Amino acid sequence: MTGRGKPYTEDPEQRRIRSFVLRQGRFTEAQQRAFDELWPRFGLDFTPPGPTDAPRDFSAVFGRSAPLVLEIGTGNGEALRYAAARDPARDHIGIEVHAPGVGRLLNALAEDGSSNARVYHHDAVEVLEHEIRDASLDEVRIYFPDPWHKKRHNKRRLVQPAFAALLVRKLAPDGRLHLATDWREYAEHMWDVLDATPGLRNRAGKRGHVPRPEWRPQTHFETRGQRLGHGVWDLLYDRMTSDRTT
Repeated sequence: MTGRGKPYTEDPEQRRIRSFVLRQGRFTEAQQRAFDELWPRFGLDFTPPGPTDAPRDFSAVFGRSAPLVLEIGTGNGEALRYAAARDPARDHIGIEVHAPGVGRLLNALAEDGSSNARVYHHDAVEVLEHEIRDASLDEVRIYFPDPWHKKRHNKRRLVQPAFAALLVRKLAPDGRLHLATDWREYAEHMWDVLDATPGLRNRAGKRGHVPRPEWRPQTHFETRGQRLGHGVWDLLYDRMTSDRTT
């Protein structure tokens, strides 16, 4: 789907695994109105790549040159809204495929009068590959991605070796990768993948995690899970410069 919810057709021969299963859900009137009225202000349309297309110029999008923070899978937008309001020196980009969640985020950004946040309604891998310049992201955030907890579905998890290598390519030297999950098995999977990815260093040491950083808000789902005895694992990785990778 494109950012405005219009169908994006592609050659079946070019289809491949996506970062998420596209889910639409049910719109409220307010969410539909957000797409109709607020998308031109806060939305970013994915443009199918052509032979001469260059990555997007985000300094033109935001009207300034500032560090970029990318959140993959914004959900209902709580974390991105929180970050944009409390971190005005950086520009924040969200990617989310669940249209009602995007609608809620659009309304929240308008309520805040935000000027440093934009959102894609599209697949994250395609956005990273075609819209984001290499070595341009100050930080990438992936909070509570779908754990695909059934063993036969593990291959659908977002965090895989090829995706991790793509993130390394897009992160600036000394950039940061921050992930959070409430599934211990997914945390183990993340460690397996990321601790073995060239160019990344686990800030807490091999198979380590950190307390929730102050820049990540605790969501109501997280609070509910903790009441039920669920753990939460925050993983922080630094993008090493070439002379520090050995």
